[in-house]
Amino acid sequence: MKQRIAQMFLILFFLMSCSQDEYSDISDVTMDELEDTDTTIPDLLELNLPNTPFNYANIALPNYFLDNDVQNEDNTPNNNQIPNNGATLGRVLFYDKNLSANNSISCASCHIQENGFSDPNPLSTGFDGDFTSRNSMGLANARFYENGRFFWDERADSLEEQILIPIQDLVEMGMTLPELETKLAQIDYYEVLFENAFGDSNITSNRIALAVSQFIRSMVSYQSKFDEGMAQSNSINNNFANFTASENRGKQLFLSNQTRCFDCHATNVFVGDQARNNGLDATITDEGVGGITGNNNDLGEFKAPSLRNIELTGPYMHDGRFETLEEVIEHYNSGVQNNPNLDNRLTQGNNVRRLNLSDADKQAIVDFLITLTDDVFINDEKFSDPFITE
Repeated sequence: MKQRIAQMFLILFFLMSCSQDEYSDISDVTMDELEDTDTTIPDLLELNLPNTPFNYANIALPNYFLDNDVQNEDNTPNNNQIPNNGATLGRVLFYDKNLSANNSISCASCHIQENGFSDPNPLSTGFDGDFTSRNSMGLANARFYENGRFFWDERADSLEEQILIPIQDLVEMGMTLPELETKLAQIDYYEVLFENAFGDSNITSNRIALAVSQFIRSMVSYQSKFDEGMAQSNSINNNFANFTASENRGKQLFLSNQTRCFDCHATNVFVGDQARNNGLDATITDEGVGGITGNNNDLGEFKAPSLRNIELTGPYMHDGRFETLEEVIEHYNSGVQNNPNLDNRLTQGNNVRRLNLSDADKQAIVDFLITLTDDVFINDEKFSDPFITE
């Protein structure tokens, strides 16, 4: 029995050592091969990764993703570009429940692919059953936000910094970074994955942050109905031949001075330029950015995320107060609350600016927003859970 186990490990070592392109293949080992033994290799059995890594590094983006307006929003740092092996490691880390104190949740527990990598609940559940203080925003096109800050209150200066904060949060994942490094070093598949990504198997929290950031920045959504229309039209201002009349009307309204939606969700990735106070409350209950900066002028300001896949990322706002897009549109139409920090795009003189949209116009904007749903993206295997659950 011991001789058979030793032979199996030698075979595995040989397979991993002889792969091409400096990519160590995590070979498949079937349950039938192990059923008669008194030991298993669960770390190798758990993962379903391709022999050659998925393409994360060289995505063929459409031309309108390559214009200056979009490229200027890209917050990918020069010292953390997106290699295939690094993003593969990031994918495994993103879905690995070993990153939580009791192995109960992963990053993906609060950022679910079918929900545009958001949470369908207003607040997320942490490793010990407690709730987070804010809604989990979608991650599609997270790389496109010029100031590079993350979280609703923008307390993280970069995505790399953001990655490590939930891991250490006492509600979310409950780990310390030294504990995490020690824990992952005891899991066999990480030796191979870190070596593929970084040239050696040394596991550090900095490398964890780099790899998960690479995976998240590779999550570019660009194959929606809107994108089909853009490819045909070459101008967002033209009517799209593949749109219904209501969808074209909604796009027109979205871009118009009447709504000014495009002022806060700009470019072809529909992202904000900075945190804004959008009049959710007359009396501010969540300080937002102001709670981080200590500046009263920042009170009630929150990041304006990308609207890509917005149909899937409800409930909406930092506290998940709106269940539907219809409620969101009605808020901007008639529900904005005046307060000292209200964004000037929502004011008219000293008062709140009302949009005066008809029911048909409100539905048209919702119809347009639904065209930003990317079914290819939310079903793409390279962004899916690599762990075998059966």
